Amino acid sequence: MKSLFTAVFMCLMGLAIANNPTSGGYQVGDVATDFSLKNIDGKFVSLSDFKDAKGYIVVFTCNTCPYAVMYEDRIKALHDKYADQGYPVIAINPNDPEVKEGDSWDAMKVRAKEKGFDFPYLFDAGQMVFPQYGATKTPHVYVLDSDKVVKYIGAIDDNPQDATAVGDKYVEAAVESLKMGKSPDPSLTKAIGCSIKVKA
Repeated sequence: MKSLFTAVFMCLMGLAIANNPTSGGYQVGDVATDFSLKNIDGKFVSLSDFKDAKGYIVVFTCNTCPYAVMYEDRIKALHDKYADQGYPVIAINPNDPEVKEGDSWDAMKVRAKEKGFDFPYLFDAGQMVFPQYGATKTPHVYVLDSDKVVKYIGAIDDNPQDATAVGDKYVEAAVESLKMGKSPDPSLTKAIGCSIKVKA
């Protein structure tokens, strides 16, 4: 347990002073541009591939960040709950593997198999997509509606360390609001996680 807390502390403190992309991407109400990124099965995936989607849960995450690891099961649970309702999870690894070797495409395939990911886990090769969104952390979530309008940005919930002690399930609340034709409230929360790794 001590090693986990040490890793989290290093993620927040030591890595925070590393190259941290500046925010400046999408705001709530903006229309997200589609992308085409390589999935762990080698095929390229775009938002437009989901013809019957009523919305999208776009999650920037990775293999190596302690926060991302703590949220893996909750990300999978979001997909299990909402994909059949028209709101699939689309996970994107934004990290440069030359900076963080454990976030290579090959490592992504291994991790996805270990965790039983049944949603797309895409590699942002060239790091072209995450700056468009303005993602700065892993995990960092963007909930879009069927027209790819950004409706929610931020954290998955309010307790990274303990899934059993979560008070506010931000992403679930955002999706439920969209299902009822309402705007999420809150529509913006602070993403908690490790900085996205880019070359110097």
